[in-house]
Amino acid sequence: MTENKKDRRAVKARRFVLEKEERAVKMTTLCYLEQDGNYLMLYRNKKQNDINQGKWIGVGGHLEGTESPEECLKREVKEETGITLTSYRFRGIVTFVPGPDQVEYMCVYTADGFEGELTDCDEGELKWVKKEEVMNLNLWEGDRMFLPLLMEDGPFFSMKLVYDQDKLVYAALDGRQL
Repeated sequence: MTENKKDRRAVKARRFVLEKEERAVKMTTLCYLEQDGNYLMLYRNKKQNDINQGKWIGVGGHLEGTESPEECLKREVKEETGITLTSYRFRGIVTFVPGPDQVEYMCVYTADGFEGELTDCDEGELKWVKKEEVMNLNLWEGDRMFLPLLMEDGPFFSMKLVYDQDKLVYAALDGRQL
């Protein structure tokens, strides 16, 4: 085999690996800490190129290395809030599709036990918000669909949310289109 053919094959192999990495499945955690009828919400306004810019969300983030969702949950909550979780529940999974060939699986939790002092977050502003006022915030449209399941203490759920830009174009709950 000539050097030129070897080089072309090597370039194709690298391109294939890069394409696979771009389409890699992402897994994240999202947690709503509860206290005295409030949820701890994060207003995302500090990061550049943030898909959540200007929105209110729970706290959480991407799994790292070989972390389990629970390990990621505890680490992310500690990093973003300064709080250590002592009691939490896995409430559902959201298949979040923000665009073509993009998917993120979000493990959704609530937490009602924690210790420590709330600290500043480098991703945005943390604020305790009354549960009945959360729906008045600037949320993702799909969050408006699963937050009531959390607030009403509904059963474990699986939800799929497909977006075109910021617009929700498809939603399903437990395999049934909404």
